[in-house]
Amino acid sequence: MPVLVLVAGQPGSPADWITAGGVATTMDAFAAAHEGLAPVVVIPDVNGSAPGNTMCMDSKIANAGTYLATDVPAWIKTTLRVDPVPARWAVGGFSFGGTCALQMAALHPDIYPSAIDLSGEAEPALGPDRSATIAQAFGGNTAAFDAVSPLKVLAAGHYSHSRIYLAAGAQDGTFSGYQARTADAAAKAGMSVRTVLVPGQGHSWEIPRQTMGPALDWLAPALGLSR
Repeated sequence: MPVLVLVAGQPGSPADWITAGGVATTMDAFAAAHEGLAPVVVIPDVNGSAPGNTMCMDSKIANAGTYLATDVPAWIKTTLRVDPVPARWAVGGFSFGGTCALQMAALHPDIYPSAIDLSGEAEPALGPDRSATIAQAFGGNTAAFDAVSPLKVLAAGHYSHSRIYLAAGAQDGTFSGYQARTADAAAKAGMSVRTVLVPGQGHSWEIPRQTMGPALDWLAPALGLSR
């Protein structure tokens, strides 16, 4: 089976995908509509605690980028019966997790050529002040942060074999703005892009509940789950 790696929001925990995100119900429904087939879902703990924030990257705070790009795939391939072909792997997430999915798609398209970014930011952050984020995580080295900031990485590459599904709440002004920026950058980089604004919704787990199924339907041909 293909693989879907999911990352939760922050603050939060992997269990949020089960309780708030309803991912088991979504996967059952997807399997019922696709001859009993669905991706193997893996939900790693990127932050280590509910209030933790590794920004899903390698920095002075943690080596979370290596964890998701190297350690998690290695564990999956040696532990689970899955398809090891990278074309059949996807990464997704909500809020912090959506940003994380974007990061993996931008920095590691050979590992995660398909991504689902649900209400993610345009780049990782420890708070509203970008300079404070760079000071804490990269010792004030802006160039080092820019080198792993997803939209800047996308601008320097070409991703003709990648695809990304982006969703946000229509009432979530801040994150729908991030979605527009991300969609533009991804399209310019050559990715296949699908964007969705969910009517009447803000920044909540209702976004994954309503859009994870459609996201998987859109990605199904690439994951080998439909023609």
